[in-house]
Amino acid sequence: MTDVVDIARDHVLRGGLGLSEEHLVDILHLPDERVPELLALAHEVRMTWCGPEVEVEGIVSLKTGGCPEDCHFCSQSGQFQSPVRSVWLNIPELVEAARETAKTGASEFCIVAAVRGPDQRLMDQVRAGIRAIRAEVDINIACSLGMLTQAQVDEFAEMGVHRYNHNLEAARSYFPHVVTTHSYEERWNTCLMVREAGIELCCGGLVGMGESVEQRAELAVQLAELRPHEVPLNFLNPRPGTPFADQALMSPQDALRTIAAFRLAMPHTILRYAGGRELTLGDLGTREGLLGGVNAVIVGNYLTTLGRDANEDIDLLAELGMPIKELQKTL
Repeated sequence: MTDVVDIARDHVLRGGLGLSEEHLVDILHLPDERVPELLALAHEVRMTWCGPEVEVEGIVSLKTGGCPEDCHFCSQSGQFQSPVRSVWLNIPELVEAARETAKTGASEFCIVAAVRGPDQRLMDQVRAGIRAIRAEVDINIACSLGMLTQAQVDEFAEMGVHRYNHNLEAARSYFPHVVTTHSYEERWNTCLMVREAGIELCCGGLVGMGESVEQRAELAVQLAELRPHEVPLNFLNPRPGTPFADQALMSPQDALRTIAAFRLAMPHTILRYAGGRELTLGDLGTREGLLGGVNAVIVGNYLTTLGRDANEDIDLLAELGMPIKELQKTL
């Protein structure tokens, strides 16, 4: 019987094709002693099909907290007794943040809000914000504003939004255990509309929420089907007051297997370290993941949780000889 790592070497490394769900399950079941071999292959795939450069990004939120949805991992939900409360920034602050972002040499600025989807007030504010930014700052603009209608997608395309973030979060079969206030299909349809409108799609997920290994493979394949430009990979950081507050952390070895599996599912895609890596992997695991398929990093703090010091990650990239493609800051 052919070994699954050999299958991946032929199919993904040489052929540039993503692994099947069945083979990804086998990858995720590899024993701990084979993880270094797996990470080495995933790194070779990344270098072959994406190159050595790493994108570095920082995040600040336009609207934090007060979201009406019940995503069980998220302390921004207004339905849980979590400590995050709704905060808004105004348009002059938005423009100033875009100006500061441009000074870093960043090519992208992303407007993020914790909402189910944009209502007319938020659409009007985003339009005014984009207009104000464009009047003073030369930078691409991205958005992450929840689920969209076709009319809203068309409006964002007309505004010139070049990238939209909307995560699947979990595999279709596990999604009802994570969110009950909207459906997997609503998220999926938003992603399809964004991609079909010619806007770059940033779409990822969250692992370590109690899903099975098979459901992690399912999520990777479903993300690959969407053909996103970028996939943020988050690891659950259990937040007080949320339904997943008592969920045990996934092991570092499981996290590393997952990183490699996602790279082998999507050899050409930007795979970004996102929330929870510091807690799940620590310093050593962060290094191993960068040598195991990851080629983009969110540095500093996240929307509601603390991350590593940005300089530590940038120093680590320099130590590993990984050039920074572009320093992005999102708001």
